Amino acid sequence: MTALRIKLAGIALVLAGVASAALAHGVAGGDAEFLKSVTGVQVAPLMYLGAKHMVTGYDHLLFLAGVIFFLYRLRDVALYATLFAVGHSVTLLLGVLAGIHANAYIVDAIIGLSVVYKALENLGAFRRLGFAIDTRVAVLAFGLAHGFGLSTKLQDFALSREGLVGNIVSFNIGVELGQIVALALMLIVFGLWRRTGSFVRGAWLANLAIMAAGFTLFGYQLAGYLVA
Repeated sequence: MTALRIKLAGIALVLAGVASAALAHGVAGGDAEFLKSVTGVQVAPLMYLGAKHMVTGYDHLLFLAGVIFFLYRLRDVALYATLFAVGHSVTLLLGVLAGIHANAYIVDAIIGLSVVYKALENLGAFRRLGFAIDTRVAVLAFGLAHGFGLSTKLQDFALSREGLVGNIVSFNIGVELGQIVALALMLIVFGLWRRTGSFVRGAWLANLAIMAAGFTLFGYQLAGYLVA
């Protein structure tokens, strides 16, 4: 019982962190001031901002953690990571460069549901209900939503048209580099955890925590949309 209480306490702390992070996620502070003032192509700074947004983006990290949770072969990890990258690259670039707008609250609510979906799939919920969902299609589709989430953050700023294409491409490259770093760290952690006897026992609780965090994100964004 003591071990279970510790695990539940840990899950509660994670959820509290996600809830508080939801209030601060986005581009703020010095990064926001830089984006407002940038003119011309700024490759390195925009790559840095893209990587930073990915590795500090709790919603992206939760979804990626769910995606690779039960992937044991590197080629499978590469396949799903590529599908996710293609999805969010398309909508990130189109969203900003083509001026395709979407309500940020709705997009982020869908991103929250993407986290819930992956956790439910890992828990075998869809299989028990008799639903056959192609995970590859789902990851690509939710990647599109995550890309719109990124583009809405950038569309909050009146980005200069001078050098815009180069800057957005640089930002996107940074996002991909950030994803590689995040995946590498996750794979190391999962690899070490899988070697212990606690992985099988803890997988259920971990995915419950991921699912609860997804619902927290969804609820927060939906509330924001309703009161906006």
